[in-house]
Amino acid sequence: MNRALSLRSSNRSSNGGTAASTNTAASSTQSRSRYRFSLNSLRDRMPHSHSSSGTPHQPTLAKRLHRLIKSTNTLIAAHSTAARERLSIATQLSEWGETTHPAAAPSQGGGNGGGGGSSTNGGGDDGAISDISDKLGVLLSELGEQEETYAQRLEEGRSVLKVIRNTERSVQPSREGKARIAGEIAKVKSKEPQSTRLVTLEQELVRAEAEGLVAEAQLANVTRQKLKEAYTAEFLATIERAEKQAILARHGLRLLQLLDDTPVVPGDVRQPYAHASQARQILNDAEDDLRDWRLEGVFAGDDDRNVAVEEDVPVAPKTEEKGKQKEPRQVEQEAETGSIAETQDCGVRAGI
Repeated sequence: MNRALSLRSSNRSSNGGTAASTNTAASSTQSRSRYRFSLNSLRDRMPHSHSSSGTPHQPTLAKRLHRLIKSTNTLIAAHSTAARERLSIATQLSEWGETTHPAAAPSQGGGNGGGGGSSTNGGGDDGAISDISDKLGVLLSELGEQEETYAQRLEEGRSVLKVIRNTERSVQPSREGKARIAGEIAKVKSKEPQSTRLVTLEQELVRAEAEGLVAEAQLANVTRQKLKEAYTAEFLATIERAEKQAILARHGLRLLQLLDDTPVVPGDVRQPYAHASQARQILNDAEDDLRDWRLEGVFAGDDDRNVAVEEDVPVAPKTEEKGKQKEPRQVEQEAETGSIAETQDCGVRAGI
């Protein structure tokens, strides 16, 4: 966590925190109620509507990819907004916790009565809420930073999808040319079946189809490669965000365990707060865990290209193993052939 271990010296904006926290609570309640996928496929309930905008010859695939890229941009903006709201909430929590400490509000009682009036404040006179809330704010702000990093990774995946879109645009003239020539051939056959123009049009169609094969092959290769690259990056970013936020959440629970919530009746004195050093150590542990985090499993790699290579690595050893399995058989065959040749040679010499 590349930040100070307190938020109270920062001048971040504190607007819009209440609405974001309400929406977060509602979404968490809905996520707990789900226990399985509600659909096996989204294609049965999605309307196959065609947008009225765009050229008549524009393929449906291109229009849908355009909508996909545009919708992903909206998703990225939502994650960026959630990150800013998380930072705002973290700052508000830290600032509120500071006001619960008696030393932070000496002017409430005024004069000699100020100390007595502040001793009844919700935080008590041990500063536990002040210290814990400030360090919780640090963890919450780091959760927001992870959300912003996730939004940046989504933007990188969105840029990769644009490569497919641009390739489709380059292939579109070839598709339109073939469709135009095929339409002319059909029109001439219906009106003048014996026209000599048919030979010329058919030759043009053959050339157009040959050019189209190259363009379509390039499109197919780019689509497979970039689709895999874009969503591999997104899923890896999702794993990273989830595991790092889980690390922060676990350390947040450790912080809350330091807060004594035992009810105190009027007249009793709560035990003084003596966990300031432990709370600071928890933040240090969180920093160390985030710094030492590594992606584990088959998909670990320095970048998306390395991930793709590592997935294909098992193919080569299988071929080598097959080759190694054939070598002993070849040696045996050669040995048998050599022994037969020696036997024949001895027989020939004995006959002589």
